[in-house]
Amino acid sequence: MNQKQALTYPAQFAFLLGFMGVFMILSALLTGFLGTVFLQVPYIQVIKEMNLPQHANFARGINTLASFLTFFLPAFILARLLQKNPFSQLGFHANMSSKQVLWVVIITFASMVLSGALGELNEQIPLPANLFKKAKELEEVYKTSMMGMVKMKNNADYGLAILVLAAAPALFEEVLFRGGFQQVFIGWTKKPVTGIIITSVLFSAVHFSYFGFLPRVALGMVLGLIFFYSKNIWLSVLLHFLNNAFIVTQLYAASKKGISIEKTMDESMPIWWGVVALAVLLILFHSFRKESALILATSQTPIDSTPENPLS
Repeated sequence: MNQKQALTYPAQFAFLLGFMGVFMILSALLTGFLGTVFLQVPYIQVIKEMNLPQHANFARGINTLASFLTFFLPAFILARLLQKNPFSQLGFHANMSSKQVLWVVIITFASMVLSGALGELNEQIPLPANLFKKAKELEEVYKTSMMGMVKMKNNADYGLAILVLAAAPALFEEVLFRGGFQQVFIGWTKKPVTGIIITSVLFSAVHFSYFGFLPRVALGMVLGLIFFYSKNIWLSVLLHFLNNAFIVTQLYAASKKGISIEKTMDESMPIWWGVVALAVLLILFHSFRKESALILATSQTPIDSTPENPLS
């Protein structure tokens, strides 16, 4: 009898990390190659040239390609190993209600207030001088790379920015972190909250931004709960997209008014706003959970990445 082998949670985790590493290297090589071809500069100058405003569209395209390779493909390959329909494994289901969508929209704005307050709290956490210096250097590198891509002169630039800075990252990152890592960590630890927290910390860490660490952990927690309760990746993608799109729109509006984009990116909110937002989120999630339970009860669309799920 030809019995198929099971893929355990530690093995799934190792696969995801391994695929990410391979595709990250491939992305770096492709970036360098395409940069030398299209920008007509030496390999070592490609990143510097990509940060220039006149090369914003090229940088957006390369970052979208890199995001697809590094985030989407690893989770998709693992999902295909787990079952014949990888999209079902990742949570791509059409079963959702208008009420769920409405709750997600409202939850998005409450979570943005919470993230803004946590950004202020993050700034107040003391660090040793040497670590603070390195954190600032990493933040400047991140801002420099973002500044070129968020330069929007007209509505066409804005539309393109919505596509490549809001829609594409929302889809690709949710597939990896919620469709991939979160399911692995929840199954591995047997504790949903623990799995969601670990995934959220990892989600924030890969952005390499100390001063945005707590806000992204909070965003990851919200996204994780949306996916866990609904079992539908489209709803977490929607929230992630709305969050990104609001930021892009805010930056575009600021640039049209002549306000510094860098200053807009550094804006935060009073910490007490975060306390209010957290209370509101608890109420909103209670309603979202009830509605999601009703949808799941009628649709019966399970998501399972257990070790018993054999290789296909």
